[in-house]
Amino acid sequence: MAVAVIAGTTGLVGSLLLDLLLEDATYARVIALTRKPLSREHPKLENQVVNFETLDEYATQLKSDVVFCCLGTTIRQAGSQAAFRKVDYEYPVNLARITKAQGAKQYLLITALGSNKSSSIFYNRVKGEVEEAIGSMNFEGYHIFQPSMLLGKRKEERGGESAGKVVMKLLGFAIPKKYKAIEAGKVARAMLEVAKKNQPGVRIHGSDELQNF
Repeated sequence: MAVAVIAGTTGLVGSLLLDLLLEDATYARVIALTRKPLSREHPKLENQVVNFETLDEYATQLKSDVVFCCLGTTIRQAGSQAAFRKVDYEYPVNLARITKAQGAKQYLLITALGSNKSSSIFYNRVKGEVEEAIGSMNFEGYHIFQPSMLLGKRKEERGGESAGKVVMKLLGFAIPKKYKAIEAGKVARAMLEVAKKNQPGVRIHGSDELQNF
C-alpha cells in the first residue's frame, strides 16, 4: 500500500480529499502537513505540524509515493501580492522539490481555470508559473487540476465568492461546462481517482473533465 502526503487540508478541497484518502484502502499512511494540529484522529493519519517557511527541516518525514498539493489563498486573504505568491507558488514548489528528493513518484496540484504564465492577471500568472516550475522537476506522474469556481462551505467565505456562486447556480444552464461552478467534492474525488491510476507524464485536468466526478 502507498503513502500519501497532503498539504492544504484545512481548505475546501483539501479537507474533503483528506477524508477520502483516509478511507481508501490504497493508502496505508496519510501524512497531513499543517501549521496547527488537526482536531481529528485516524489510525492512518500522521499529522505533521510544520513551518512551510522552513520545510526542508522536515524532509526526512515526507517520504511518500504520492503528493497532493491543495495549498491556495487569495490576495485579499494573504494581504499582498508577495504574500499570495509565497503560498501559491513558493510553498508548492518547495514541497515538490523536497518530496521528489525523498522519492515521491506522483505530484497532484490544484491551480485554477485560466492559469497562464503569460497572463496579464497576476493571479492567473502565478498559477501558470507554479505549474511550469513543478513540471520542470520531472515527476513520473504530474497532474494539474484546473477547476472553475468551487462550490462548498468554507470556514471563511472569500470576498465576492458568495454572490458569484449564486449567479453561477442561477445561470448554470447557460454556462459552458468548462466554466460552470464545480462542487469541491468532485475535485477531491478526481484527485483521488487520478492518483490511483498512477498514469505517467504530465496531464492537465480541466474543469469540464472534473465535472464528471
